[in-house]
Amino acid sequence: MAFGWKGFLIDLDGTMYHGSKRVAGADELIAELNKQNIPFLFVTNNSSRTPGEVADSLRGMGIQAQADQVCTSAVGAARYLAEREPGARVAVVGEAGLVAALEEAGLEVTEDCPEYVVQGIDRSFTYETLRKAVEWITGGAVYILTNPDLLLPGQDGLAPGAGTLSAAIQAATGVKPVTIGKPESILMLQAIEQLGLTAAETAVIGDNMLTDISAGSRSGCGTILTLTGVTTSDNLEHYKELTGITPDQIFGNLYELITALQGKGR
Repeated sequence: MAFGWKGFLIDLDGTMYHGSKRVAGADELIAELNKQNIPFLFVTNNSSRTPGEVADSLRGMGIQAQADQVCTSAVGAARYLAEREPGARVAVVGEAGLVAALEEAGLEVTEDCPEYVVQGIDRSFTYETLRKAVEWITGGAVYILTNPDLLLPGQDGLAPGAGTLSAAIQAATGVKPVTIGKPESILMLQAIEQLGLTAAETAVIGDNMLTDISAGSRSGCGTILTLTGVTTSDNLEHYKELTGITPDQIFGNLYELITALQGKGR
């Protein structure tokens, strides 16, 4: 192959799909990696679905995927807590995928005197949700955030993400959370360990300079930016200045990346 990396961590929202619409070439990219027997994992900040549900959705779009190839920020948060305090009492601000991950990790999901508050995307978020989160956190619960994404790319444009909800909680409590997902390195390091490679042997493929590429850089991985979602040719220079990062490779679309993987491109 054209690159020196031995494996890849691949973003989903904005890289593989927009909402329920597949990004052009996503199916062919995964097919090419499988053809070359290159190990990879899908790493997503989205905490709303289980790995099995994510894999089902990908296959429904024609993208080859298995549940054990999916690393979500929900599973990352659950693993992070379970390793530090098995059976801890956890309140959830989030959706079914986050609740499932926490319960499967042996943590006790409760609203009664929680030791931790784990927050992800919550499309049913209300003022009462905010009030409860503030009560728990100001009462001493440790605040864990699955991911800081302010916006999510969808088929109808951008929508508020978990980070936008977190901004309200942080403003009310004055407490900064422990962040699991991109751009922090906790989820990335878990995925690298699962791949069985070193960070230097691994590259991150993603569309977002603020999350995917920043996480790859912070984790010591290579970085491959695809201009298929949040980062575009119009705002690329802005994001380079904002992050102080220049990706190792930049591709305008996934077909360019496939060509490079085949050794036919740059």
